Amino acid sequence: MTRLSIGRWLQERPRGLIAAAAVLGLAARLAFGFLYWVDKPLTHDEREYLELARNLATGHGLRYDALPPQPPDEVPLQRFDRAPGYPAFLAAVTSFGGADAIAHSTPSVVKVAQAVVGAIGVIVIGLLAVRMWSPAAGALAAIGAAVYPPLVWICAYALSEALYSVLALSCALLLLRAVDGTVPPKAGQRLPAAALALGGALAGIAALVRPVMVLFVGLYVVWLLLRRAPAHAAIFALGAAIVIAPWTLRSSERAQRFVLIATEGGVTFWTGNHPLARGDGDLSANPQLKDADIELRKRHRDLDADALEPIYYREAFRHIRADPARWVALLTRKLVYQWIPIGPSYRQLSTLYAATSIASYAVALAFGLAGLIRVVRERRVPAALMLLAASQVLAGLLFFPQERYRIPVIDPVLLIFSVVWLTSRAGGARSGPAPT
Repeated sequence: MTRLSIGRWLQERPRGLIAAAAVLGLAARLAFGFLYWVDKPLTHDEREYLELARNLATGHGLRYDALPPQPPDEVPLQRFDRAPGYPAFLAAVTSFGGADAIAHSTPSVVKVAQAVVGAIGVIVIGLLAVRMWSPAAGALAAIGAAVYPPLVWICAYALSEALYSVLALSCALLLLRAVDGTVPPKAGQRLPAAALALGGALAGIAALVRPVMVLFVGLYVVWLLLRRAPAHAAIFALGAAIVIAPWTLRSSERAQRFVLIATEGGVTFWTGNHPLARGDGDLSANPQLKDADIELRKRHRDLDADALEPIYYREAFRHIRADPARWVALLTRKLVYQWIPIGPSYRQLSTLYAATSIASYAVALAFGLAGLIRVVRERRVPAALMLLAASQVLAGLLFFPQERYRIPVIDPVLLIFSVVWLTSRAGGARSGPAPT
């Protein structure tokens, strides 16, 4: 089959190919989860998510189990309040497979549910590429997402990234399809109020899964205001606020101070901006920083994790003010580690995992940057998708970058731009409407 006939085949059968890619993606995720990722020990975050889900599913509310009595000289365990979206998803899923059982590895029912979520994500990625470039690009993007290793294996972990990825990308797809063409507003053009409100609500739901989505809400509102669309901005922000506000009231009342979604942000900000921070990875990848955290908790052993959050923020800002030049250098390292997988967190991974992850990402990055250049040259930048990626980069600078945080948004965006470059090099013309 010639290159021209392959291109025509992709261009003429995008729906069938995207559907087939979703089936392939489902099979790949189930195969990884049930043939390789079997009886693997849970990480700290996975254990906490499943514990919250178990208590929620059994009618005890979104809370942790009571801690056993600890010796006075022991450092209290940190159990921060978490965003409710993912534990609620796990509670709904595990209610079909023994919600009251204590899990020691990812439950099978969670692997199945997240494999289905991942297959939906394959479809969303394909539709995003169709929208911003062409049907052929959509077909190729879906096929690539179906077998892209990091997107495959993230569905086997009891972590929020698999669910968050689909919600965030679906929000970007909705906004690209229904809103971007109306910005800036034109005389006599109808305001897409329903789509804006739904997009805001979807962003709010994603924020309740991973609060980093709040950064996208802010960036998108600012973009709409700069594009002279204040009505668009108000409706979108209202849609997000209606979803987030009830949980904000609950969290603030519980903590007796303002908490937007959860109290886990303070330690994360402290971890990413401490003088001992290396610019990549959490406490497990920074042993000296972990020791500093233990010392801080010893000084405040009478405070629980929620009460410690403002102290973490206060300490972090004190370090930044004390040596702003060091902090700027740290930001530079974060920016490098955001794009180049050479940070300390990668050295914690097994050789096979790290090699597969880095190789997959390197290919997506190289072709993705080429595709981005092509899109920018044609002045057809998809605003919602780019702002979603920008919000993730901003989160990496404010807190810290890590592979797990990169995969849900950055990797799919790079895959989409990669197929833009591939189809443009193959002579595939762009057929979709141009974003503004």
